Amino acid sequence: MIRSPLLLTLGAFVLAGALAVVTAGFLALTMERRSIEAVDTILDAGGMAWVEVDADGLRVFLDGTAPSEAAAFRAASTAGTVVDADRVVNRIEVARREAVAPPRFSVDVLRTTDGIQVIGLVPAATGVEPITGAIAEIANGLEVANLVETADFPVPATWETALAYGLRAMQALPRSKVTVYADRVEVQAIAESAEQRTRFLQTLQGNQPSGVEVVLDISAPRPVITPFALRFAIDAGGARFETCVADTVAARDRILAAATAAGAAGPLTCVVGLGVPSPQWADAVTAGIGALAGLGAGTIAFSDADVTLIAAEGTGQDEFDRVIGELAAALPDVFSLEGVLPQTVSETSAASAGPARLIATLESGGRMQLRGRLPEGPVGRSVEAFARALFGGQTTDIATRPVSDLPEGWAVRAMAGLEALSQLNDGTMTLEPETLILRGNTGNPEAVSDLTRFLSAELGQAAAFELQVTYLEALDPIASLPSPEECVERVREIQAETKIIFDPGSVEINEAAGEILDRIAAVLPDCRHVRMEISGHTDSQGREEMNLNLSQSRADAVLNGLLARNVLVSNLTAQGYGESQPIASNETEEGREQNRRIEFRLLTEATVGGDPEEDLAEGAAEGGAAEPGARPTPRPDSVVEAAARAAEEE
Repeated sequence: MIRSPLLLTLGAFVLAGALAVVTAGFLALTMERRSIEAVDTILDAGGMAWVEVDADGLRVFLDGTAPSEAAAFRAASTAGTVVDADRVVNRIEVARREAVAPPRFSVDVLRTTDGIQVIGLVPAATGVEPITGAIAEIANGLEVANLVETADFPVPATWETALAYGLRAMQALPRSKVTVYADRVEVQAIAESAEQRTRFLQTLQGNQPSGVEVVLDISAPRPVITPFALRFAIDAGGARFETCVADTVAARDRILAAATAAGAAGPLTCVVGLGVPSPQWADAVTAGIGALAGLGAGTIAFSDADVTLIAAEGTGQDEFDRVIGELAAALPDVFSLEGVLPQTVSETSAASAGPARLIATLESGGRMQLRGRLPEGPVGRSVEAFARALFGGQTTDIATRPVSDLPEGWAVRAMAGLEALSQLNDGTMTLEPETLILRGNTGNPEAVSDLTRFLSAELGQAAAFELQVTYLEALDPIASLPSPEECVERVREIQAETKIIFDPGSVEINEAAGEILDRIAAVLPDCRHVRMEISGHTDSQGREEMNLNLSQSRADAVLNGLLARNVLVSNLTAQGYGESQPIASNETEEGREQNRRIEFRLLTEATVGGDPEEDLAEGAAEGGAAEPGARPTPRPDSVVEAAARAAEEE
């Protein structure tokens, strides 16, 4: 009987325990379900449906693949706002990112008179050394801001070539902005004059790298033109500009269109400049050209706000008056109009007057002959003295006849014609009572325009003159310059006949080498716009360091020899390469003889910092490509000391 209560008590405890376990399990499952539902709901609302939520008791597990580290962190943080953050177990993985695309490398260089700024991203393999080296050569105390960074990505195929060209352009252009990409170089610059702009373009266009697009935008300031003059003529030879100026590009286009409508053919040019007397210049000029076209022949001349319409001989008075009246009404108020209707000279009066004529003939060598009639007394002698002053007393041949019945202003017209003739390479100036005729050749493409403005200013707008001036490119000091390749080829032709040879162990220019330098010195003045390198080379006999020093000293000797022959050497550099660039075998005497040489080669896409093995001027040098790793020795401070060391070592 005693055991029954004990068993009942134990049974009650077991039953209570079982109920507690069941209740705890039920409560745990309920909590898990509610935690999952709460976390799922808030993650879905936040656009994170990719998260898989699970629970194990009090712990909440987050699984799935996040698109980024930030998304994974945001999911865990969001879940922590619903349940205790200590209960959240973050098992989210981050999606594997694809390989990062390489950046587009670029460099922007801005060079002004105040300093140099450079910014960009370049490959780590090439680094910033080529840029800093190029800037150091021209900095000369200027402030330099270098913000170039590097990135460890493969070097694009044409990057080094494009960079070298861009840095060379920056060095050549004092006021410029150069942008370099691997496949494109953009150059913007301001030249001080049209001539300088032509030289810049010729230099940069002659050495453009292959495989790289080059965009050149070099502008020159608009010239100040005074007087602001334009002259348009229609005669038996057709319609043409003798000089043309405009104040804007739009005005130029309108004027050229009016000239074309009046019958002018061929390429027409009109200088855009400063100094216009009125913003209505194009209105006045187009009206004047249209009026002249209505007459059919003659000349319309503008000098600032003065307009002169010169009709052709034989024009009817009524027709002339009608055109003058219509043009006067069409011109803007600021312009004043003068009409000139030449009077026909009868054959009888012309015969009685005699051949009043003065002829000046200028030869290409500079000799000038003056024949014909001049006024008597001091006035005629002043014309002769003026001619000698222009052309030189020793090269002026004067045989004129002094007369007293010459037309008024003969001496003034004669001196103006002589001064115009002096601006030609060769030609004739013929002065007659009714006109002045200038014929000849020139190397100035703007000569006709310049001479027209000059004669209009000296003789007056109503004065009749005729210009038959021909531009010859061979006489143009800029256009006739040889190309960089032609310059190198000229020097190579001289060296192909006879090499520059030094005595053994010597760096002195001997008599034979001096004769070759004399011939090279005669070629180089026309090549001052070309950067060339004087390269010194040796054979492999002797120590490598000795050969480097010897080749450098000999290259310097050639440079100094040219300088002693009055050659400007600012475009030349001397560099020694020792035995590193053989063009023949060093195993034979004949091969060694070929390797001991001095070369002139074009500096084009060479690395500006000075690595000769990357010189891309293929074919410009007589030798082959440099061996990898070959570097030139620095130029010695003293050529004399270097020569002494070389002699001792040899």
